[in-house]
Amino acid sequence: MAAAAAFLCGARAAPALRPCSRALCRRLAVSCAAGAGGAEFQGKVGFLGLGIMGAPMAANLINAGCDVTVWNRTKSKCDPLLSLGAKYESSPAEVASSCDVTFAMLADPESAVEVACGTNGAAEGMAPGKGYVDVSTVDGATSKLIREHITSTGASFLEAPVSGSKKPAEDGLLIFLTAGDESLYNRVAPLLDVMGKSRFYLGNVGNGAAMKLVVNMVMGSMMASFSEGLLLSEKVGLDPNTLVEVISQGAISAPMFSMKGPSMVKAAYPTAFPLKHQQKDLRLALALAESVSQSIPTVAAANELYKTAKSLGLADQDFSAVIEALKAKVQSSQQ
Repeated sequence: MAAAAAFLCGARAAPALRPCSRALCRRLAVSCAAGAGGAEFQGKVGFLGLGIMGAPMAANLINAGCDVTVWNRTKSKCDPLLSLGAKYESSPAEVASSCDVTFAMLADPESAVEVACGTNGAAEGMAPGKGYVDVSTVDGATSKLIREHITSTGASFLEAPVSGSKKPAEDGLLIFLTAGDESLYNRVAPLLDVMGKSRFYLGNVGNGAAMKLVVNMVMGSMMASFSEGLLLSEKVGLDPNTLVEVISQGAISAPMFSMKGPSMVKAAYPTAFPLKHQQKDLRLALALAESVSQSIPTVAAANELYKTAKSLGLADQDFSAVIEALKAKVQSSQQ
């Protein structure tokens, strides 16, 4: 297994941050077998942004034997990756200059632009033959702006936002929604297969961003409705845990409900996808809809609920904490 993983990136295997899950180990083996047929990635990999998503994604690349160089605004977040064998550079420009392909996972459009295009940004280290893969969730205009800066250096650009949260990132089970340079997509496919369970190539830059916003728009609205259901069931004397079980066995069953429901009943919201990021994605989805004159009133209502939750100090909690905004509305109406 270790030899096969090392073959994937043409580099030595690094010690594991934690034992890879059974599913991830199986998928690494499949990816490496594919590499033997000519899909091997050759070169050095950069990774910018080591937050709740970026850190496990980079760790999976290291555990697959890739030669990885990392950067993060808060350098201490690099330490666990350095202990695995990653290298460190002090700016995005230096990472991009030292690597063949650089991935970026940033929190919002502003951060994505600054890291790619700002002073000492990745674009300053790009050159012909290099590639930049932005896996952040941003709007299409931001993605196109970053593309312009990257491609002006002669490098290639691919947007590749991911569907999935902390656990799928850890287990290498993300879904990549890619668009842009198709040759770069094919080049980094073995790396995407280490970090994800599936990948879609959607054509022109902006399509990946739009697909991700639509997916997260649906997810945020579903969670708001699910929260209403949990509270209503309890209010009328039903056991909300039983509601979770009933839903899990019917046509509207979704892993999200089964995973989040029991914790929500206990008013516990361990962060897998921060609420502030969900609200940001709803805001961007509303702007996308307005740009094409599409009405999305359910999403607009959900967005207001997440904004209320943020005002209650829940921005860094899991997005399932939106249920607390509903509880606050009930308490306010009873006063």
